Amino acid sequence: MGDGLIRFEGVWKKFRRGERHDSLRDLIPALGRALLRRQPEGDLGRQEFWALQDVSFVVEPGEALGIIGPNGAGKSTVLKILIRLLRPTHGRALLRGRVGSLIEIGGSLHPDLTGRENIFLQGSIMGMRRAEIARRFDEIVEFSGLGDFIDTPVKRFSSGMHARLGFSVAAHLETDVLIIDEVLAVGDAAFQRKAFDRMKEMVSRGVPAVIVSHQLERIASLCNSAILLVQGRVACQGAPAECIGAYARQQSAPAATEEPADGLRLDAIALAAAQPVPSGGRIEVVVSGEAPPAREGLRHIVGVRVRSLQTGEVVFATGTLSHRLDLPAGPFELAVELQMNVPPGIYAVETTSGPWRRDRDGRSGPATLVHVDGGQGFWGPVQLNCAMRVAPRGTGEKPRA
Repeated sequence: MGDGLIRFEGVWKKFRRGERHDSLRDLIPALGRALLRRQPEGDLGRQEFWALQDVSFVVEPGEALGIIGPNGAGKSTVLKILIRLLRPTHGRALLRGRVGSLIEIGGSLHPDLTGRENIFLQGSIMGMRRAEIARRFDEIVEFSGLGDFIDTPVKRFSSGMHARLGFSVAAHLETDVLIIDEVLAVGDAAFQRKAFDRMKEMVSRGVPAVIVSHQLERIASLCNSAILLVQGRVACQGAPAECIGAYARQQSAPAATEEPADGLRLDAIALAAAQPVPSGGRIEVVVSGEAPPAREGLRHIVGVRVRSLQTGEVVFATGTLSHRLDLPAGPFELAVELQMNVPPGIYAVETTSGPWRRDRDGRSGPATLVHVDGGQGFWGPVQLNCAMRVAPRGTGEKPRA
């Protein structure tokens, strides 16, 4: 069991939208105005805004907290306060133990030093003796895959190489606490998988971790708990699946101004499948709603689309029109069977409704989440459920699986 502990207690953080003073003539009057205003610390001044508002959490040894949310929600601000790059306006943050962090690409690496020198520098900053660092050196270099470049100045590294070295150092130098931002999205998929496997191993050994990532399937599989931040506030806090679900509902919520003027209404969507679903596995969703009586020249449709929550991309879309289905008047249920031939990840199954038009989507309707994991191993955007057979040549024996 590790000695690390992470605590965030009622933290508020405000920033000022960019007043810049390019001369002493501009700066002196601005300082005078700031002194004369003497606003209370909790109030917002002109051009100020709250980046975080009353955020609290505790991460004990052996736990991992995932922080998710849209861009600008305050996720990276939380991490920067944790490692003391920023001071909170109110509240306090506590870290106990040696901290391994990676919150900006190359942010902890000195650009003019080589990879080798940076490893020893980071270890010494963490309070480790040179002999301790030397014992872990080969393991760090091997994990990073940068052996051929370890004596190259870091300023010549690509962004992916920065992330590789930074994570390898953070994950191997006797770390008691792990703080990781979404920079691991940089670089190749093989290293990302290796990095998340390493984080899972560290958490199982008792190292508490706070992880920001848009790779929601990794948050779901690695973290014990999660927080959804929206505009600096905690919108949801609890199990990762609960927070990811809240995030998906927020992203796919129909606009408040949309009214079913045509009388077609979608009420709910239900998923009939145990999660996670293996990649290539089949699911069924049931959409319930109510349709008005048919009118000449107007055809009502229900659309279904599958969206990757990692990229925001719609990977599949279809509808009742494509399947030559007419909606019965009154309450109805529409069963939709899908084969999830997609890579592991979190996907939203979204619905749309309205009269068919070639030039626009219908109204957004209810949505549900599917966590795809496991299945046959592969790389690429599509699961083709490959089968392979092999046999010795020239023997007449047929290839076998």
